[in-house]
Amino acid sequence: MNFLRFAVRRLAEMAATLFAASFVVFGAMYLAPGSPASFLLAGRSASPEALAAINAQYHLNDPFLVRYFRWLGDVVQGDFGRSITYRTDVSRLLADRLPSTLMLVAMALVVVVVVGLVLGWISSVRGGATDSAILVTTTFAVGTPSFVAAVLLQGLFAVKLGWFPSGGAGEGFGDMLWHLTLPALALALYLIGMLARVTRSAMLEALDSEHVTVARSRGVPEQQVIRRHVFRNALGTVLTTGGLIVSTLLVCTILVETAFSIGGIGQLLELSTTTKDFPTVQAISLIIVALFMIVNLIVDLILPLVDPRITLGSRRSSA
Repeated sequence: MNFLRFAVRRLAEMAATLFAASFVVFGAMYLAPGSPASFLLAGRSASPEALAAINAQYHLNDPFLVRYFRWLGDVVQGDFGRSITYRTDVSRLLADRLPSTLMLVAMALVVVVVVGLVLGWISSVRGGATDSAILVTTTFAVGTPSFVAAVLLQGLFAVKLGWFPSGGAGEGFGDMLWHLTLPALALALYLIGMLARVTRSAMLEALDSEHVTVARSRGVPEQQVIRRHVFRNALGTVLTTGGLIVSTLLVCTILVETAFSIGGIGQLLELSTTTKDFPTVQAISLIIVALFMIVNLIVDLILPLVDPRITLGSRRSSA
């Protein structure tokens, strides 16, 4: 019953948040200077009749709330409208470009989780020179923006050494893995440093806890202490960063996809913003918000299973 109440409450909160986000996303584009009509005309002068036809086709003369609720009603039915730039359905654009972006984010996420957790674990357990070296490395990683990492990796491994392609998303699973390796590393670098530091801090805090001291006094093997009593208790803190990690990956794909000419939804969002392709920008922004909320919901559901001290729907654990 507690789970059911929590699920209903969170779904209601997600619906309200998505509604508010949709209003902000829809309104923000119309507050920006310029208009879709000016882009469609491409700087050419147009007769009042031609301008009126464009405004009528895209309902640009309708009141704001009328346009908003018409758009929202279509979105609920899965219709994101028609792209002004590409003259095709936005849903088709997203279907063509979303796989490469999801593949890129998934690869980067795997790298972040594996490398970040391992570095944080080793740093907290080994200490000494190893800890210092990892801290220096993670400081460099955190201080390197994704677009800088993209340029460095592209210049070294694609241009100079020729080990990887310098751009494109590839075709087929294996070819996509090869093409997206460098973009995934560029996307993951900053978050590896962040996750490693979070893991290290959480494990060091758990190492100083009373139950770890008791376990050691009972003769429990050190590896078992670290695995069962330290890492498991620290995992709750690590999981709370899951939403931040995924949202950062989704946002940073714009820079990385542009640098590597991947052609996913990140690059599509950048191009659509430049050309004021309202329907496309609104659809991508809303999808990103929805994905962020779904990830946070999943984290909230998993946390009580990982750390019994955390109640369902709460990310605060007892000391």
